[in-house]
Order: sequence, then C-alpha cells, then structure tokens
Amino acid sequence: MKPKSWFQSVNLAIDGIIYSVKTQRHMRYHLYAALAALVLSLLLNISRLEFILLCMAIVIVLATETMNTAIETTVDMISEGFHPKAKLAKDIAAGVVLIASVGALMLAYLILYPALRNAIAGRQWRLAKAPHDVVAFVSLAVVVILVIILKAFVGRGEPLRGGMPSGHAAVSFSIWIAALYLSDSLSIVVLTFLLASMVSWSRWSSGIHKPIEVVAGALLGSGVTLLFFLVFS
Repeated sequence: MKPKSWFQSVNLAIDGIIYSVKTQRHMRYHLYAALAALVLSLLLNISRLEFILLCMAIVIVLATETMNTAIETTVDMISEGFHPKAKLAKDIAAGVVLIASVGALMLAYLILYPALRNAIAGRQWRLAKAPHDVVAFVSLAVVVILVIILKAFVGRGEPLRGGMPSGHAAVSFSIWIAALYLSDSLSIVVLTFLLASMVSWSRWSSGIHKPIEVVAGALLGSGVTLLFFLVFS
C-alpha cells in the first residue's frame, strides 16, 4: 500500500531498517563496528576530513547491507524454490556488501591505525578533546544507533509509534544536551529543553508511548550525549 503521508513514508523506511537489524546478524555487526569507529574517532582526535571520510564509509556499508536485505527478501518472494539465477542475484548483492565492507575496513585502517600507533608510541593516554560540534554529531549518531538496536531486540510497536525506548524522546533530549554545550545563550538552552519536553509529552499524552518508554528514551538521549561531552570536550 502506498504511503499517504511523509510521516508514514519515514515510518515505513525506519521499519525496514529495524527489520534488517532484527533479521540480519551482519547488519548488527556493521552497527557495532560503526559505534566502535565513531568512539575511536573521538578518542584519537582525528582530523575533520578523516572524520568525514569515516562517516561516509559507515553510511555506504549500512546502505549496501540494507539494500542487500531488500534484494534477498524480493528474491525469496519471487522464487519459492531453488533457482540458479535467484542464487546468483543473492550472491551479487552480497558481493556489493563485501566490496563496500572491504573498502570501509581499508579506509578505517588507514585513518585509525596511524593515529592509534602514534598515541601508543607517544604514551598519550590522556583523552583527546574534540570540537563540540563533532561531539554533538557523534553522540547523536550513537543515540540513533542504540535506539535502532534496542527497538530491533525489543520488537514491540512501530518504529515511530510505540516500543522501547521512545526514539523521539531520545533524539530530542540528545539535541537539548548538545545545545547546552554548543550555545552560550540561556534562552536557546531553555527553548530546546521545552521543545524536548513537549515532544516527549506528546508521545506520552497521545498514547503512542508508555511513560516508561518516554522516560527511557529521554534518559538514553541525554545520558549518552552528556557522557560524551563530559569525556571528550
């Protein structure tokens, strides 16, 4: 059925991502690797260009793995029994993921290994300090990945309607904590907090989420983001 609104289209798209995480162990491995790479990028304080390249590699791998899941599902729907061309289609799709994964691994090695080697050789065990905007981006990305993983494992509700935890609350409170560090304006901090509270309250009052799901999302978003800023800024 064709989506009737932009919101429904986004909901269905996120539903597909969560399905991939829930059913494909390689997708989960890629998300774990993305978390590790993002945290290492802050620990090693790589350059902004290297950080951009690393993020692009992560996006390409996750996109190709999601596309691979879509192709496998389509082939299974069309071909009920074994067929050589069905197998070939799956193998080619898996090959695309392998190419992207190898490329991302090589890029991660070229970026992260020299920085890690220099840190060990120089005995620089103190945590490097990163720019606030980079910390905000990484913490928000980590929050989104954690929400997707938790929703995939819990398996209740729709991606944007119900389920543990509330993704809206997690993202909105992550943005609030980021605004606390990024802005010197008290009015912006207060307004973002009110906006995060309104978003969370709307999920609760409309019956989309249970109170515990909203609270869990708010704690996840604010807690992860605050931890990243306390450690890396």
